Amino acid sequence: MTDPASPASPVPFTDERLSLVTKVAKLYHEAGLRQPEIAERLNLSQSRVSRLLKQAAESGIVRTVVVSPAGLYADIEEALTERFGLIDAVVAEPIAADDLSMLAALGSAAATYLESALSTAERIGISSWSQTLLTTVNSMAPIGPVRASREVVQVLGGVGRPDVQVQANHLADQFARVMGATPRFFPAPGIVGSKAARDALMDDRYLGSMVDQWRDLNTLVAGIGALEPSTLLASSGNAVDQIETEALQAAGAVGDVCLRFFDQAGELVRTDLNDRVLGITSETLRAIPRRIGIAGGERKHAAIRGAVLGGWVNILITDRATALQLLTDS
Repeated sequence: MTDPASPASPVPFTDERLSLVTKVAKLYHEAGLRQPEIAERLNLSQSRVSRLLKQAAESGIVRTVVVSPAGLYADIEEALTERFGLIDAVVAEPIAADDLSMLAALGSAAATYLESALSTAERIGISSWSQTLLTTVNSMAPIGPVRASREVVQVLGGVGRPDVQVQANHLADQFARVMGATPRFFPAPGIVGSKAARDALMDDRYLGSMVDQWRDLNTLVAGIGALEPSTLLASSGNAVDQIETEALQAAGAVGDVCLRFFDQAGELVRTDLNDRVLGITSETLRAIPRRIGIAGGERKHAAIRGAVLGGWVNILITDRATALQLLTDS
C-alpha cells in the first residue's frame, strides 16, 4: 500500500520539480497509470518517469506501508477479550525482537484497526506524543471526507523539553487530518511544578473549557507507558524525571495512561505528581466508552496488564508474545 506523505527531511528540489515529482507519483500510485501512460500524458520519456518515481520514494513523498490483515490471531484476540472483559483486542506479530520492529508491527495493526473502528466516531481523544502513536497515525490512510461534526481532542499537555512538548499538538493535528476532523488542542505543559500552578492554568478560559470536551468524548486513543521510559523517550526529554519515577516506584506504580499512574492491579497510584498533571482526570478517562490502548514488548508487560485490569483501556492492541504472556499470568 502506498500513500503520499510529507518528506522526513527537506526535499532539495525547486518548486517546479517538486510539483512534477508529486504529480508523477500520484498518477502512478493513486490513479494507477502505468509508466508509459504517464510518459505520454506528461510528454516525458519513460526513463525520466522512472527516475522521478525513484526520487519520490527516496525523498519521502511516497511511503510504503504493509497493512496487517485483521483477525490473523483471532483465537488469541478472543481469549484476551474474554479473560479481561475487553470490547476488542488486536494482536500483531513483529518480524524481529527489536524496538523498531515492534513499533512497525503495532503501528500497522493499530492503523488498520482504527481506519475501520473510527469511521463513524465523532469525538475522539488522543493522548500526548509517543513514538507508538506517531507510527500509528503515519500508517493510517485518510478516513472518508471531512466532517464538521467530527473532532479530535488533545487530552494531555506536552511532556519534556519545550521543543518536545509541541509534538503533542503536532500529533493531534496530524491525527485530525487523517480523520477528516477538526483538531482541539490543549496548549499547555503536561506536568507543572505545583498543584497551585496547575489550578491557575486550568482557570484559563480556554484550557478550562477543555474539561467539558473531555467529558463528551466517545473514544480515546492512547499509548500505555511503562514506569521506566524507553531509551528513545528518555533521550527526547518526553519522560517523567528520575525523582518522580522513584517516588512512583515506591508507591507501587507500574505504568500509566495519559500520565495517570496505576499499580499492578490497575488501581490509581496517588502521589504529588497526580495533582500536577494538566490533562484528563482518571475518572473522566475511564468513563469514555471506547478506550483504545496501543503498546507491546516485555518492558511494558506489567503496565499493559495493569491497564486492562484497571479498566484504563478496554480495547487492546499489542504483540503476540505479550498477549500470550497476559493469558498465562495467574
